[in-house]
Amino acid sequence: MRIEAAVTSVSWIPSQAVTGPVMKGTFDAGFTSYDDPPTDTIVDLEAMRAAGAFRFANHLAAWVEIDGGRILDAGYCGGGLMSSTTVRLAKLHTTFEPVALPDLRREPQIHETEVRFVQTTGGRTGLPAPRRVKHPPFVQFRAPTVWTTLALTIRADGTSSFEVLGASKFPRHWVYDGDGKIAAKVGLADFKEWYRDAFGKHTPWGERDSAALVTAVETALERQLSVTIMSAGERPEIRKLKRGKFLCAQGDAGNSLYLLLDGVLAVTIDGELVAEVGPGVILGERAVLEGGIRTASLQASTDVRVAVAAADQIDREALVHLRKHHRIEEHRPSAPGR
Repeated sequence: MRIEAAVTSVSWIPSQAVTGPVMKGTFDAGFTSYDDPPTDTIVDLEAMRAAGAFRFANHLAAWVEIDGGRILDAGYCGGGLMSSTTVRLAKLHTTFEPVALPDLRREPQIHETEVRFVQTTGGRTGLPAPRRVKHPPFVQFRAPTVWTTLALTIRADGTSSFEVLGASKFPRHWVYDGDGKIAAKVGLADFKEWYRDAFGKHTPWGERDSAALVTAVETALERQLSVTIMSAGERPEIRKLKRGKFLCAQGDAGNSLYLLLDGVLAVTIDGELVAEVGPGVILGERAVLEGGIRTASLQASTDVRVAVAAADQIDREALVHLRKHHRIEEHRPSAPGR
């Protein structure tokens, strides 16, 4: 009997993710563009690439042959997909093709009842960028490298699971399960560090990978509301916090909403950690609905970026639904209470 399974990462550039006056200016001026968030479900990965819906994808697919409950053979299928970058200047459009690097696949680790596969895919982005180097001519025009490293375990009972073992510090990476549904996110994107270091030996094709901080997926409602916060009406204030700093404290007065753009926030109630939440989560709806007092403390577990939005940007009924979800989760260890 043959069993197949898959896991896929899709990588894209969200708004506000690029830092630095020169590079950020190229995006804000429209020379090149940010990306819309990918869909919650992958139906046709190749069609997404053709539509420019992502910068690159790592599709780790694999199979095992089983007889009598024992694994006899196993192998890889799938691979990496890179998408082109279009630059606009007046009425002229120029497309830069990326340079895909060879997929790195470890030999399958075959045990009696399970097989583990590990695959790295990626390459150099389509648009070369200037970077300082320590030797003449002291400036090098070369595109940084992007990648993800995924692991997939297929078991003889037909079940499977995945891990995100590593990823470039930029862009944003979303991970989809074998059914094509969004299942995890890499929680931290650091454009500055990636732009400076993602070359040569600082990549899996050199000497090292970069560990990925993986976070749970927010609700579909939060993904819908995040588009409203970032795209509708007045642009929100973007607030940056260093690791260890507090966004708000339990008992503070406040009636704004927080959309976590990057990094991880620790949520504590009465001094007890109840959750660590990642990009895409919306916080603060309880204070808006319940008298303007914060019901939890929010502390940066990493450096974070947060969009601060006025409560009237979001329909009150939507906030009620969001509060209902959070209250259901409140009694679990992963509760995003506030």
